[in-house]
Amino acid sequence: MKKLLFQLDTDPYPSAFDTVVAYDGGADHVTGYGNVTPQNVGALVDGTIFTRAPKDKKYTAIFIGGSNMAAGQELFRAVKKKFFANFRVSVMLDSNGSNTTAAAGVAMLTRSGSIAGKRAVVLAGTGPVGLRAAALLAKEGASVALTSRKRERAENACSQIKERFGVSVSPIEAADNAARSAALKGTHVVFAAGAAGAQLLEESHWQNISSIELMADANATPPLGIAGVDMMDKGANRHGKTTYGAIGFGGLKLQVHRACIGKLFDSDNQVLDAEEIYAIAKNMAQ
Repeated sequence: MKKLLFQLDTDPYPSAFDTVVAYDGGADHVTGYGNVTPQNVGALVDGTIFTRAPKDKKYTAIFIGGSNMAAGQELFRAVKKKFFANFRVSVMLDSNGSNTTAAAGVAMLTRSGSIAGKRAVVLAGTGPVGLRAAALLAKEGASVALTSRKRERAENACSQIKERFGVSVSPIEAADNAARSAALKGTHVVFAAGAAGAQLLEESHWQNISSIELMADANATPPLGIAGVDMMDKGANRHGKTTYGAIGFGGLKLQVHRACIGKLFDSDNQVLDAEEIYAIAKNMAQ
C-alpha cells in the first residue's frame, strides 16, 4: 500500500521545501494543493477519509503548511472537524516550519540545562517561529517575554499564545537594537526569531550581559539575527554564553520534520501540532 501525503498549503503554491522533506520522511507520493482554506478544504479531506478500508487509512495522511500560522491553525481546525468515527487520517501542522523549527531550537536549549524558573526573551517574537518558541519556553516553566517593534503587535501575540497554549507571556515594545538589548537585562535565555536577514542585536548589545546563559538564533540569512553568533554554532561558548545558530539546530529541525512525516503513517489517528512535535524533538535531542 502506497503512503500518500496530501500537502495542503495556505499559500498560492505548495512549499517545495516541505515537499522534499515529505519524500525524505517516507512518503511514497506527495500531492500538493495551494490556496487551501477552511471553506474549500472539505472535498479534499473527504477524498482522504472515504477511500481506503479502515485498516489501510494509516497509509494516507495530511500535512498543513504555508507562511501564515494563523491561517494554518484555522485550516488545521477545519480539517479535524471533518473527521468522525473511524473516518479520519493522521494530520500535521507546520506552517512556515514554525513547529519543527521552534521545537528543535527550544529542545537544544533545554538539552544544555533546565530553563524552569528562568527568564527568557524571544526577540521579534510575533512571527510563526517566535510564537511557538515563546509558548514552548513558557510550558517548560520559564518566565517569558517577547518583543516587537510595536507594542500592539506584541500584546496581540501574547494573547494568541494565552488562548492557544494557556500560558502567559509578557509583551515588550523594542523598536531597535538598543531597546532589544535593554530588554535582555536580567535575562537567562534568548531566542531570536526575526525575519531572514534582519539583525536584532549587535555583538556589543549582548556580550557583556552577565545573566545570559543560553542563546539561539533562528536566522540563517546574513546579516544574522544576533551578531557574534555563528549560524553553525551548536553549543559554542561565546562570551560565556552557550550559543546555537540556525544551522546548528537546523539539522535537528530537519530530523524532527522527517520523523514526524514518518510517524503520520504509523496509524490513522496521529495529530501533530506544537506539543506533539516538541515531544519528538526533545526525545531526539537527548
